[in-house]
Amino acid sequence: MLRDDFHIPGWGVVYVVGLSVVSEAFALLTLGLVQPWGEVAPRWIPIIGGRRVRPLAAVIPAALGSLALICLWSGLVFWWNVEEHPAMSGPWHTIVGILYQPLVLWGPLLAAVTVSYYRRHR
Repeated sequence: MLRDDFHIPGWGVVYVVGLSVVSEAFALLTLGLVQPWGEVAPRWIPIIGGRRVRPLAAVIPAALGSLALICLWSGLVFWWNVEEHPAMSGPWHTIVGILYQPLVLWGPLLAAVTVSYYRRHR
């Protein structure tokens, strides 16, 4: 039913699930900026396991990711100015808007953690 409501073709489901998995993986990488494994790579990782993580190897991708997230999600602030989708009308439009608002903070918070990581390791 969801696929029919939003006109997602067969492979579109795989794309949406894959996009979710990739988003979660990037979110978990953010933990590396505040966890010990962000300073020394875990031993089970081939080639780099047990070696110290170079600060710029973490800071540059995190900063670029922060900028991308800010660009991607800043439009969500104006959720209530967007025309309602027929499958998401009435209170559901408001509920989805409220539940998605934390995404607006993901980019700025990642930027703050990135700056903190850089300051600790410069």
